[in-house]
Parts: sequence; structure tokens; C-alpha cells
Amino acid sequence: MIAQMLLKNKEKSTYKADSTGEKPIRSIAKALSWRVIGTLDTLIVSYILTQEITVASLIASVDFLTKMVLYFFHERLWNKIKWGK
Repeated sequence: MIAQMLLKNKEKSTYKADSTGEKPIRSIAKALSWRVIGTLDTLIVSYILTQEITVASLIASVDFLTKMVLYFFHERLWNKIKWGK
């Protein structure tokens, strides 16, 4: 049953894989998961340095958005590079 659901979801996908077989949605998921980890680190370090949760939260929020977008495009670019594959 689970396998059938996964196969149906795979067939329904409208995203096309690149030459490595990785779809853009996977890059988005990876960017989000990595940014959660990175943002928690930024929040903790910012709080330690500023001792203000408001400032630390603002820094972490901006960091989350900008680095997630940068990571997505970085990942997509590296998927186009043949070197090391």
C-alpha cells in the first residue's frame, strides 16, 4: 500500500529531474532542512553575543531567508557541473 502511494506520487510529479536525477523540489527540501539547523546555530550565537532575544531572532530570520535562497541556487548550479561525477 505504501509502495503504491509512493509510485503514484512519483508519477504525479510535475517537476523534471536534471541530469543527476535530482528534482528541484529535493533541492528545496535540502535547503530548508539545512537552514533550520543553520538558523538555530545563528540564533544561539547571536543571543550569546547580544544577550537580546529580539535582536538574535531578527538576525536569525534574515539569515534564514537569504541563505536558503543562496543555497538553492548553489545546489542547482552544482547539479549542472559534470566535474567529480
